[in-house]
Amino acid sequence: MKKFRDYNTYFKLLILIISTSVLFFLLYVALYVYTTKQENNLYKTTQKQYYNEVSSIIKLYSKTPISTIIDITFWNELKKFTESKDENWYKAHVASQFETYEVDYLGVHDIEGQFIVKTSNSKIKTKNFIPKEVMTRLYQSKLMRFYMKIPEGVIEVFGATIHPSNDPKKNKTKPSGYFFMARLLDQSYFKNLGEISSSEVKLVALNSKSNVEVDALEAIVKLKGYNQTDLANLVFKRSFNLHFRNTKEILVVLILASFINIFIYLYFSRKWIYKPLKTITNVLETGNETSIAVLKNQPGEFGYIGNLFEENNYQRKQLELSKEKAEESDKLKSSFLANLSHEIRTPMNAIVGFSDLLNEPNLSDKSKQEYLKIIKNCGINLVSIIEDLIEMSKIDSKQISPNYKGIDLDACVKELFETIRVTIPNDKELDLYFVENKTSISNNILTDEVKLKQIIVNLISNAIKYTVKGKVTFGYQINEEDKNIEFIVKDTGLGIDEGNLKVIFDRFRRIEDEFSVALSGLGLGLAISKAYIEMLGGTISVHSKIKVGSEFKFTIPLIYDESIPIPILNQINVLNVAVKQNYQTILVAEDDNINFLLIKRILELKKYKVLRAINGQEAVDICRENVDIHLVLMDIKMPVLNGFEAFKIINSFNPKLPVIAQTAYASVEDYEKIMELGFTAYVSKPLDKEKIFEIIDSIFHKS
Repeated sequence: MKKFRDYNTYFKLLILIISTSVLFFLLYVALYVYTTKQENNLYKTTQKQYYNEVSSIIKLYSKTPISTIIDITFWNELKKFTESKDENWYKAHVASQFETYEVDYLGVHDIEGQFIVKTSNSKIKTKNFIPKEVMTRLYQSKLMRFYMKIPEGVIEVFGATIHPSNDPKKNKTKPSGYFFMARLLDQSYFKNLGEISSSEVKLVALNSKSNVEVDALEAIVKLKGYNQTDLANLVFKRSFNLHFRNTKEILVVLILASFINIFIYLYFSRKWIYKPLKTITNVLETGNETSIAVLKNQPGEFGYIGNLFEENNYQRKQLELSKEKAEESDKLKSSFLANLSHEIRTPMNAIVGFSDLLNEPNLSDKSKQEYLKIIKNCGINLVSIIEDLIEMSKIDSKQISPNYKGIDLDACVKELFETIRVTIPNDKELDLYFVENKTSISNNILTDEVKLKQIIVNLISNAIKYTVKGKVTFGYQINEEDKNIEFIVKDTGLGIDEGNLKVIFDRFRRIEDEFSVALSGLGLGLAISKAYIEMLGGTISVHSKIKVGSEFKFTIPLIYDESIPIPILNQINVLNVAVKQNYQTILVAEDDNINFLLIKRILELKKYKVLRAINGQEAVDICRENVDIHLVLMDIKMPVLNGFEAFKIINSFNPKLPVIAQTAYASVEDYEKIMELGFTAYVSKPLDKEKIFEIIDSIFHKS
């Protein structure tokens, strides 16, 4: 028999080609079978995971209403409502919050299952659709979630029994009634679920046939009623692109092309395989960007690998930048905490230390006055730090919004200028100038006066703080063409270097130098000002040179107030407090003993007779029984009845009695709310006795 080596080269090559082709074909068949099996396994696994994911999403989507209804239903006032059925209370405390519950229907039933009241939007018009059987089941389970059909469609219902607040687990007391929340499974509901699950969501009948697409996953969730019967199917569909079709096609192409490519394999193997692999090796070893560019120009997978290398390089650079930012953020956080600790401990150290020194037996009156002045100033600084933190927290949580109204800008700015001018420390050789506006304003402008004033005060106060000697100039100009108002605050102070200019508006950032080290503050003033300016629709910029000075510019939109001004009467005149020879009796409604003692001592300095109410109800009773009360100092946060509720009742039977709100709620929004409700005046804690006397004197005026 002729040996293989004895055959000619052509035959050897032919045998090699046939053998290689058969081997390749068998390999392809094996790969094809394996790929098909893997594809089926992957689809089944993914389908199961998809169903679990959808089930979890539906549960998660129901958590917010469940948490809300649990919070609402152990509420003493709601328990009382099921007995009193006071719709005014319901409207004020439940219906008014309807939009925040993110549902379409609220309903309350008494313990007998009788319908009391409901609140719904335009989606659900049916008044009462809860069967008595549901309440029977709910009485035992305390909390239910189920689906049901109403004329408007299928709804998701959340029900809970009502208990007092001392029974949060609802196992100590019997239910007092039933509270239901419902939302309609409409297009908005499907859209929200679809966005969360990246799926197409629709509601289908139980007997509908499912048409599962080849390239799609489908999960069917059965919606069950209160008796656990199936009502409808909620169908989720998501495209499925993780099949192996492309791999199969590539295998087919390879087997067909192999009979041709085998003849030129040796020639092209070097061009298509050897060189690209060498380039990849070079990239892996050196990370050379030129090699990556060459690899990207290669056809097929090597070009894709080149793109991956390029993307990997980009991501690595981004990670390095992110790392730098994270390290900077960590340093900033540490710096902030250290600064916060320092700024709070500094005034607290002085308060505690000088309070201790006041106990010295041989302390002179002059020293006592000096120590008391230091303690008071440190207390004011501490309150300022806390107020800045609270203000920035409110800005971050978007609890602050502009309150636009028409203001006389020129009068407002001049009044502010005069107020600031008298506060400049006497030890500073500093002049404050106001630059008159060149363009006259024909009408009031529309803006938030309180926030605008705070921005201006922050900028001018900063300028005064960092200017030891020289001048601070302030003014504004109207730009009719650009429809904006430009404010300028310029000083001849220390100036800001270029590095600090980049971060001066960042929160908790202060310029750290020999001068600023002696100044207190968290570095929130400019951050708050910038947030307010952007809230009003404007921008802020700064230009500065070391030892020359700084210039802050900010703009707000120029919007004229086209409304007709309504004359506002002085509130005290409207009250028409009768002039008496002696205003002696003042009722202080305050539940805290220390605060009451402080107020009492302050009022006794002016020889006023002081009565006390420890809660809102007691304040109402005393005012009803004692006609000789001339003034009420009303705390807002009190037990039984709060200050708002007590004031409303007192005002109903004695509208001429002046009531001053005194509270620890000290934000602009709190002030506006209190004054809108009709209080005569407002003082915030910590209390300033001079401010209290000024307000009382303005009320107890003598003709």
